[in-house]
Amino acid sequence: MKKILAINSGSSSFKFKLFTFPDEKVISEGMADRVGLNGSTFTIKVKGEKHQEKVDIPDSETAVTILLENLKKYDLIDDPKEIIGIGHRIVAGGEEFKDSTLIDEKSLQKIYDLKQYAPLHNTAEADVIKAFMKVLPGVPEVAVFDTSFHQTLDPVHYLYSLPYKYYEKYGARKYGAHGTSVRYVSQKAAEIMKRDLKDLKLIVCHLGSGASVTAVKDGKSFDTSMGFSPMAGITMSSRSGDVDPSLLAFVMKKENLDADQMLKVLNNESGLLGISGISPDMRDLRGDMTKLEGEKKKRADLARNIFINRIIRYVGAYTLEMDGLDGIAFTAGVGEHDFGVREHVMDSLELLGLKPDSAANKENATIITKPDSTIVGMVIPTNEELMIERDVVRVAGLK
Repeated sequence: MKKILAINSGSSSFKFKLFTFPDEKVISEGMADRVGLNGSTFTIKVKGEKHQEKVDIPDSETAVTILLENLKKYDLIDDPKEIIGIGHRIVAGGEEFKDSTLIDEKSLQKIYDLKQYAPLHNTAEADVIKAFMKVLPGVPEVAVFDTSFHQTLDPVHYLYSLPYKYYEKYGARKYGAHGTSVRYVSQKAAEIMKRDLKDLKLIVCHLGSGASVTAVKDGKSFDTSMGFSPMAGITMSSRSGDVDPSLLAFVMKKENLDADQMLKVLNNESGLLGISGISPDMRDLRGDMTKLEGEKKKRADLARNIFINRIIRYVGAYTLEMDGLDGIAFTAGVGEHDFGVREHVMDSLELLGLKPDSAANKENATIITKPDSTIVGMVIPTNEELMIERDVVRVAGLK
């Protein structure tokens, strides 16, 4: 039986899903974690049962070798030749890649070269691709870029009000992120609404550890909250979202921080964690899930309220810019499971005719608005790996 691997790499790990072709059935998934670090592990899930082992994984090639060994061990493949395609999520494609692409040595080098836009991710993702090229030579590999979906943005939306020469010389512009997720969720929303995606005005709230709000109009990305990097936009778990640059210069002088140290604060010490002083995890800040009291509760509530407020700002702006809204979809960890966040965001749209269904919302139902609501609210679990698998089939021309 033919199979396709979907790989979702991080800076020191990669997740995988193994699909059968052409029926798109997931027969296994798992993760190589802490690659190149102490305490590395490999996890694989087979028939609902998770198997994890502590194993030394010094580099990407070792991780790929261990993955193939486990696929054989658990009878998921008899021969590596059963794998007819491999898809890789790549964070930054810059302006170079406007669509998913078949990987060769030239395109692989371009992915390495684009590391300046995502230094923690692109190099690690390219290393995994290179490892698969060595271990499974001849198998088509496809790069699926988080940024490519947002290449339809108008210059009015992607340019910053900086000297134009910085865009010309360095590519200083908005690139966005979460494009693969938004592409899947917007297509699924159109199916749920029984409408043609090209006729819809949608907003997708991808609310996870990284969080973004994207406006989708006529089936294309119209605008998105993340910017030059995934740090911009709404408040996130430990990322700041939008901040006045002059405030950063002020703090850097007061705290005697250099640029790299300030970026670390913005990426790792801000957001929900920085405001609450408790946790970057929204579940730790929810009143119905924790027993916080006094100052801790005030800070937790403040962090949640700021998070919600920033989402509403973008939702409101995009609704006006698109001249209306047909549907809003919530996805990723917080978006799929935190009914309180969804409730507050939907409340802000009642003026435009959105009618929340409180009971459905608390049950995390697919449709969380009433039948006569002019704007359809939806909870749609994202499936980036499925989009990666489908792009492998499309781009590699598999039959």
